[in-house]
Amino acid sequence: MPGYPSATGRLDEQSAVRSLDLDDVRLTYVVDGAMGLLPGGFFPGVPAAHWTEHPLDAKGQVAMSAGGLLVERDGRTLLVDAGLGPYSGSMGISEPPFGVAESGDLPKTLATLGYSPEDVDAVAFTHLHADHTGWAIAPGTRRKFFPRADYLVADQEWAPHGCGDTIPGAPSREEVIEPLAEAFTAIADGDEVFPGVTALVTPGHSPGHTSYVVSTEAGRLIAFGDAFHIPGQLAHPDWPSIPDVDAEAVVAARRRLVDELSTPGTLGFGCHFGDQAFGRVVRDGDGMARWEPVPAVPLLPSPRQLGV
Repeated sequence: MPGYPSATGRLDEQSAVRSLDLDDVRLTYVVDGAMGLLPGGFFPGVPAAHWTEHPLDAKGQVAMSAGGLLVERDGRTLLVDAGLGPYSGSMGISEPPFGVAESGDLPKTLATLGYSPEDVDAVAFTHLHADHTGWAIAPGTRRKFFPRADYLVADQEWAPHGCGDTIPGAPSREEVIEPLAEAFTAIADGDEVFPGVTALVTPGHSPGHTSYVVSTEAGRLIAFGDAFHIPGQLAHPDWPSIPDVDAEAVVAARRRLVDELSTPGTLGFGCHFGDQAFGRVVRDGDGMARWEPVPAVPLLPSPRQLGV
């Protein structure tokens, strides 16, 4: 990313490390790495004409980032998701793969912000896919990377893993899922998982995909994980993402979230929305929902760029 990022960023670039304050809460996108997804491979149901409206990067890929949302409140810290982890190469088991990634900077990003893994009090997972659990377990150790943190996973999300099922998009069972089995606390829809932060179970992308609602007196923010991968799915909830496990459920989850995000005083956090991760949902004259990015302070340029 040449120069320093602007206040709202661009949809066709990986995210900068950005922060915004909501009353007494500071919210920071702790970026781990960059992803570039092939529109036809990852979004097979999205009309080709849409990509003239959603700008692609210089290589014709959908620009995305991986990382976690750091929630700071009253001297305590919650991390929503743990990035992709140290990884470089193709993404997806299909041939050809549906994208590429360069990742592994989340610890460095945290350190630049003044935090060590020991400073994180809780890690809440939206779901157990590889690009959200990358730093859950310290590589090669089977121990928690954030040693003091409570690890929080929706019981609905954990259920198939606990039964030994193989879930598309999940990380290594031996290296991540099995160590997690001894480390996590089960949560449910409506649970307060951190002061002022409530779980909102929104299944469909994965069995128990969970969004998190951060509430303050000044308003609220919903971190919606992979319920939406691109802003176009706000207006077209039936447009699938290739890893979605339940097409009917994901449409219902998206409609529920659009209603929540359209409520006055509500912001959203879309971790994969290029460099426009913070925004709000507004409705056009015909009632169609669209993403309106909001200014968020760029603290650091994107830690990784594809091919760099």
